[in-house]
Amino acid sequence: MTWIRPLAAHAERPCTLVVCRGCCCGDPRKNPGSDHAGQLARLREAAAASEGRLAVRTSDCLGPCAQANVIVVQPTTEARRRGARAAWFGWALDDTATDEVIAWARSGGPGVTPVPATLDLHRIDPPKSGSESGSGSGSGSGTKAKGRTRRKR
Repeated sequence: MTWIRPLAAHAERPCTLVVCRGCCCGDPRKNPGSDHAGQLARLREAAAASEGRLAVRTSDCLGPCAQANVIVVQPTTEARRRGARAAWFGWALDDTATDEVIAWARSGGPGVTPVPATLDLHRIDPPKSGSESGSGSGSGSGTKAKGRTRRKR
């Protein structure tokens, strides 16, 4: 007799910040005036202080290299059920952009809180089909790009 193992219920996913750290994003040679390591540290600190309401992942490459640094804010599981989709931001190179991303994600992010006007200036279109890198946005959701998203444990 073959036993079929039941699928485990998936935990509710928090608002997740996917930070590109591939060939261009996070590269001091491309954007030498930016503190790339400091930005990632600040995002991780915000996630640690959120008591599980925020998560941070890094990706080898999200695709829109000309708009580095790219951060994708993914909605919570509940917001996604209500139709929310990931929001893509580019040119997130300074403390102000990082602060705005953190503040918006803390307030709930996509599907919960409208994007503030100043953060909306950083909004970019996700890459076309085949380049979403697992971000869950667009019709190509689940396809893989150049890199894989990995979770910091």
